Amino acid sequence: MALRNSLSIVIAAWSLFLAVPFAKSQSFIGVNYGQVADNLPPPEETARLLKSTTISKVRLYGADPAILRALAGTDISVVIGAANGDIASLASDPSAATNWVSANVLPFVPATSISVVAVGNEALTSGDATLASQLLPAMQNMYNALSAAAPSAGIKVSTVHIMTILAQSDPPSSGAFHADLVPALKGVLAFLQKTGAPFMINPYPYFAYRSDPRPETLAFCLFQPNAGRHDAGSGVTYMNMFDAQLDGVGSAVAAVGFKGAEIVVAETGWPYRGDEGEVGATVENAQAYNGGLVSHLRSLAGTPMAPGKSVDTYIFALYDEDLKPGPTSERSFGLFHPDLTPTYDIGLARSSSSSTPAQGNGTSAPRAAAAKGWCVPREGATDAELQANLDYACGQPGVDCRPIQEGGACYLPNTVRSHAAYAMNQFYQASGRNSWECGFSDSAVLTTDNPSYATCVYAGGQ
Repeated sequence: MALRNSLSIVIAAWSLFLAVPFAKSQSFIGVNYGQVADNLPPPEETARLLKSTTISKVRLYGADPAILRALAGTDISVVIGAANGDIASLASDPSAATNWVSANVLPFVPATSISVVAVGNEALTSGDATLASQLLPAMQNMYNALSAAAPSAGIKVSTVHIMTILAQSDPPSSGAFHADLVPALKGVLAFLQKTGAPFMINPYPYFAYRSDPRPETLAFCLFQPNAGRHDAGSGVTYMNMFDAQLDGVGSAVAAVGFKGAEIVVAETGWPYRGDEGEVGATVENAQAYNGGLVSHLRSLAGTPMAPGKSVDTYIFALYDEDLKPGPTSERSFGLFHPDLTPTYDIGLARSSSSSTPAQGNGTSAPRAAAAKGWCVPREGATDAELQANLDYACGQPGVDCRPIQEGGACYLPNTVRSHAAYAMNQFYQASGRNSWECGFSDSAVLTTDNPSYATCVYAGGQ
């Protein structure tokens, strides 16, 4: 797709519901399953809930036996965690790692698919300075114990970091780690590279907005139409904070000699409520961020620094954790209530079919119309205006932009105007052909004349 010279698509999602169902699980969509609560449903009910969604990965902060047993046979892969308090013993005594694996891994594999053991959570910024020197030996001992006890399971060993390990991340091309953490991080990255494990990070655009609560920052964080932020170092204009944060991490990783290392998002999310003064913590914003994130991942756009591949991402969190200390927002990230009903809809429900426009030979079959017409770009509309329209429309229910991605039936002509026209008109048709749905900030017009070029772009017009 012709988007900002990188042929990538950035999906905006700011409607109240993003309920476009997908038939299969997406390998890149995961969820964090925290347990600091006294009202959670039984693990068996949670397993059934997960199977009803397109979520294919779960991250635990420990290795709860009941949950691991409940996930057996589900094809849901699981990240389990060794606590920061275990790092010292794991680092100093290989038998401690052997015992940990015997207790927390061997009883559950291969019935339960354990993909990663995360040794520590945000250990390098935990306030315990001793962990910086102990983390790598603990990971090495854990890897050796897994290799000896369960060599066929293919379980990776990693650790999870918070974004504050970066001293600089804006613009993304300037990303750099704090100098005092570089020795520890280089050792960890070398280990990850050698063993084929991912670098795991917790980016939260929510916190970026809290520190800069301007409307334009909110739109940038929520995948909504915005002017973008230009990175003079790379020449890229970023259209959302998630990509910018990930590429900031990628730049920092490259700066210490590990360019191209696999990055996994271990946590990201947005609270749906907060205390007075907790700016931005609303249901509408949480739905817009998480829904926009899911749409962006499904677009397979990747980031400007790593295009064409969606990063594995674990959304925080499956449920609220009512026993967590701190402000209300800390207890308000859950996608689902304890009664298994969704807090809000971001289109994760599994379905036997998904909505796809008819395709073939550059044409699409028209649908029954509520009114005649096509929604088309206005003459004189700028590429920037049309780009914003394209990003917005592709994130809306009933709009499938796969045909205008490279290789799709409607990819040619490969121009922003042509692709925007396809998406704008698809949105108009899906909205019931109401004239106000063709507003697009005065950059679009309705026509009753079938446009003479790019017939595929105007599928569904009457």
